[in-house]
Amino acid sequence: MAVIKVRNTNEVVEGQEQVSSFLEKQGVLYEHWDMSKLPSHLVEKFVLSDEEKSEILSAYKSEIEDLAERRGYKTWDIVALSDATPNLEELLKKFENVHTHTEDEVRAITAGHGIFIIKGDEQTGYFDVELEAGDVISVPEGNPHFFTLMDDRQVVAVRLFIETEGWVAHPYQEKQELNK
Repeated sequence: MAVIKVRNTNEVVEGQEQVSSFLEKQGVLYEHWDMSKLPSHLVEKFVLSDEEKSEILSAYKSEIEDLAERRGYKTWDIVALSDATPNLEELLKKFENVHTHTEDEVRAITAGHGIFIIKGDEQTGYFDVELEAGDVISVPEGNPHFFTLMDDRQVVAVRLFIETEGWVAHPYQEKQELNK
C-alpha cells in the first residue's frame, strides 16, 4: 500500500482510504489493483522478456482498459528497471529532474517499489508517494513531479499514455522548493 511523506511537515499518510483522500485533494488519481492476478513466476521478476511483459498486460487487461476508457489513454506498455538494466544510472538521472508533461503520467506497479515526488498545493508543498505492487497513480498533466526507485532499486510498472510516442518531459525550474 502506498505511503505519503509530506516534506515540509514530516506528516506521514498511510492506509488506502487516507492515501486516496490525500491524493484526491491534490488532484492525483490513486487506485489499487489485485496483485493475485499476476502470474506467480512474475511476482518478483525484474528482467522481463517481451512475452513476459505481454503476460502482465494480459493479466491486467480489464483494469488497463477500464482506466484507459475513463481517462482517455490510448496505448500502454511495461517498464522494468533494476540493477540489471543497462545504463540504469543515466536513466535515473533523467527521471530525477523535476518536470511536467502535457498529459498525465500513469504507473501501475506490478513488482518492486517506486517513488513519485510531486508538487502539491501551496500549503502542502512537495510530497513523496512511495508505491509498491498493486498501487496505481496518475500525476495530472502540468503537475511538477519526478519518479525514482526506492532503496531496493527494482520496479515493474504498466505505463499508460494518451500520445502514442509517450511522455515528453518539460523541465520545471523551481528545484529549490523540493525541501518545502
